[in-house]
Amino acid sequence: MKVAVLYGGTSGEREVSLSTGQGIIKALKNKGHEVTGIDFSPEKISEVLQLDVDLVFIGLHGRYGEDGRIQGLLDMLEIPYVGSGVLASALAMDKAKSKQIFSSNGIQTANSKTYDVSNSDWHKEVEEDVIKSFSLPFVIKPNQEGSTLGLTIVKEESQIAEAIKMAAKSDSIILVEDYVGGREVTVPVVGHKGSERALPVIEIIPKNDYYDFDSKYKPGGSEHIVPAKVDNTLTEQLQREAVLAHQLLGCDVYSRVDFIINEKNQPIILEVNTLPGMTPTSLFPDSAQEIGWSYDDLIQKFVDLSIAGKKQKV
Repeated sequence: MKVAVLYGGTSGEREVSLSTGQGIIKALKNKGHEVTGIDFSPEKISEVLQLDVDLVFIGLHGRYGEDGRIQGLLDMLEIPYVGSGVLASALAMDKAKSKQIFSSNGIQTANSKTYDVSNSDWHKEVEEDVIKSFSLPFVIKPNQEGSTLGLTIVKEESQIAEAIKMAAKSDSIILVEDYVGGREVTVPVVGHKGSERALPVIEIIPKNDYYDFDSKYKPGGSEHIVPAKVDNTLTEQLQREAVLAHQLLGCDVYSRVDFIINEKNQPIILEVNTLPGMTPTSLFPDSAQEIGWSYDDLIQKFVDLSIAGKKQKV
């Protein structure tokens, strides 16, 4: 088929998306497709408007790629694409909204609160409310951002002002939530609505204090244990809740759901990634490899699901 791959973008995750895009392009070519790569930015919308392809594979991450905007453009152009639609993408990117949906459907999340920080004059008032509302340590991060960009684990009150300022660089709305210590795991989900399946659970052991940007994307930044060393009961719960979270947001074809297993051995959901990384160090391909799917096979699986629609089973 003729497939266009959109990658790069203008978000803080651009470098990751460049690597994701190159991997997807190579895999598609290996599977015999005719591939056009577009290092996308808003200035290149004309290239998308002129596309004559059977399918678009979105390899973008973060704002303007994973948040539903490019999906809306492709919908208007009636160009099929891989992955979730506008609403699911937007909901998953909005951490506060998605947490509300998860909590109301029995998936445990960390206690949290959002603040409008669009005006720097309000920051002092926000800081005072955070001190009243949360006990140390806690997390301050942008409400709509990925790859832990703009995130601070606040361990002392003296860090709050700078943490608010840093998060505000990425989003006018910030999310403050209780810090949950424990083991970090993630669960890939593949399939169409009603036929989703969870792949093997991955445990992430970062070399740094937490799973930050360098741990995610630098070679050797973290160790991935597949399958995670958790008992069958907890594995089943993680996989069940991952599929449910995927379904609640209306995700399609694939996503990756992140959790922390707390000291009580309970999974606390962090977020759903609708366009998870597909770089050489990414988690999703590692999990797929455990069940015998090579990187190229995984990318082809996404294409098949996207083309075949609800008829396709995994």
